[in-house]
Amino acid sequence: MAQDIALSGLSNSSRLSFPLTLTDGTVLATVGEAAVYFAGLTPAQRDKGHWTIAIRMLNNALKEPTYLRTATMSLQTALVLDGILASPHPLDGH
Repeated sequence: MAQDIALSGLSNSSRLSFPLTLTDGTVLATVGEAAVYFAGLTPAQRDKGHWTIAIRMLNNALKEPTYLRTATMSLQTALVLDGILASPHPLDGH
């Protein structure tokens, strides 16, 4: 990460509640990695409801760190809906 800026107790290096592995092998494990992933979304992707919610929840977690688990779960859901989450997949074992 270029810069590690603390925002209300969270920073780019703050760990997500659990790491998310994509089908291409990429692992999103930190707030900064999630933010970089969001920045790489196309405008059409960002306009989809599941991505809008995931981005909003990460922004909420930056203001209130207790929302980090919800933000991580929202990111997980968006990745599942786009078919690019390898693990932990919420339907594994069901």
